[in-house]
Amino acid sequence: MAKKKDVYHVKPLTENKKKIIQTLIDEYDIETVDDIQEALTDLLGGTIRSMMESEMDEHLGYERNERSDNPNYRNGTKKKRVRSNYGEFEIDVPQDRDSSFEPKIVPKRTKDISAIDQKIISMYARGMTTRQISEQIEEIYGFECSEGFISDVTDKVLQDIEDWQHRPLDSVYPVIYIDAVHFSVREDKIIKKLAAYVILGINRDGRKSVLSLEIGENESSKYWLGVLNGLKNRGVKDVLIVCADGLSGFRQAIETAFPDAEYQRCIVHQVRNTLKYVSYRDRKEYAADLKTIYLSEDEQTAHENLLSVQEKWEKKYPRSMKSWVDNWDLITPIFKFSPPVRKIVYTTNAIESLNSIYRRLNRQRSVFPSDTALLKALYLSTLQATKKWSQPLRNWGAVYGEFKIMY
Repeated sequence: MAKKKDVYHVKPLTENKKKIIQTLIDEYDIETVDDIQEALTDLLGGTIRSMMESEMDEHLGYERNERSDNPNYRNGTKKKRVRSNYGEFEIDVPQDRDSSFEPKIVPKRTKDISAIDQKIISMYARGMTTRQISEQIEEIYGFECSEGFISDVTDKVLQDIEDWQHRPLDSVYPVIYIDAVHFSVREDKIIKKLAAYVILGINRDGRKSVLSLEIGENESSKYWLGVLNGLKNRGVKDVLIVCADGLSGFRQAIETAFPDAEYQRCIVHQVRNTLKYVSYRDRKEYAADLKTIYLSEDEQTAHENLLSVQEKWEKKYPRSMKSWVDNWDLITPIFKFSPPVRKIVYTTNAIESLNSIYRRLNRQRSVFPSDTALLKALYLSTLQATKKWSQPLRNWGAVYGEFKIMY
């Protein structure tokens, strides 16, 4: 069954607004939606022309019909084609004799005046709701901007998301990280939890990029196999190390999709999950004991320390170390590497800065109106966050050299 669209309420019409609307209908002989579009385009062009004429008056120091001793004067107009939310159209830009006039409303060499779209998208990326954006636009720019219009503007990125999700990828990624952040989404008047799964890759140059961003409900080996096969279909042939938390069904999926890949359980998540069972007063000491395991020189010493930690805390917290014992084979791959490589592969820290952006969305919007709205917000936030990813990881040359020898 198709989802019902949200109903957006138009603000009551004042008498002045009614008069303006009636004047527009009479002036432009409005009968269809296309007629409204044409009228708005014409009005926008006229408004811009009037504003530029006022700017010219201020620039010259006198109005059109006044006399002045200023050697500079009006010198006709020049046509300029611009793009806006209402399509492309021509405007007449006032000129002066010495070409010193610099219009502010449409600056020189500017042909796109639809910057308001980018303002809306930027605010949406920061987690603001359509209602909040509408109020902000009215407060800053002084005109009403309906929630429906804002939703239409942000919908423009849906095709960008589609293209981005299917873009070609590199053939080899030395390391990929997979993590999830959970959000509340409304569907058929019921609020449910959905997980946003992000896959971040480190390429052979040591640079980070988000490879995949998907919204899922039920984790399973079938689900994860579909996600990983999606990477393969986009050109990924080999992955050396996959760092992830204990995602349901993921182990079987990675063994099928990339059988030669090393699956490393994220130590940071491992520690967090362990400390959930520990009282606040014991956490500092317990965390220090856990460090003796994952910072050990080799696997044998690490296992001896594991048994020691388990014996020390077993009576007080009987189930706290169970995950370490059950998943020891997924925790131990780090011990074959040097400390610089371990720092990269045993934790999803490379993805944590991105997750902090996603969690900010959670704080700003307790419930998303749909999974599409959530996907738009996540995609736009991802673009904002990844703009700063211009440098390779620290010590990448040594790390990659070790990978080439090891694999």
